[in-house]
Amino acid sequence: MSAGLTIAAIIVAVAFAVLVFYLAQTLLATKRTLNNVADTLADVNKQMEGITTETTLLLQKTNDLAEDVNHKVSKLNSVFDGIQEIGDSFNHLTHSVKKLSTSVSVSADQDVEKATEAVKWSTAIYNVWKNRKK
Repeated sequence: MSAGLTIAAIIVAVAFAVLVFYLAQTLLATKRTLNNVADTLADVNKQMEGITTETTLLLQKTNDLAEDVNHKVSKLNSVFDGIQEIGDSFNHLTHSVKKLSTSVSVSADQDVEKATEAVKWSTAIYNVWKNRKK
């Protein structure tokens, strides 16, 4: 029985040694994989820092551009206000001219007889003056 126990112990020892060998291989492969993952994460971290810096600069430029656009739009608002005032003034002028034209037209219609009489008198005076000169 002692020989059987010895052989069994040898088999167990060899099996344990094989198990330890394969386990060591697996752990070494896992270590290499984790080292590669750590290197990759370090590279990703560096790239993210660069992206963050570029994004910050881009956001700052965008804010500066938006501020410049708002400033220019506020300047354009005064131009549009001026154009609106010119349009209002033109409308008032047009309205005044229409009123004056209507007033003149009404006065002319009312004073047609007086105007005709004035033309007749001026023609008569002109004829008298012309005859006296001769």
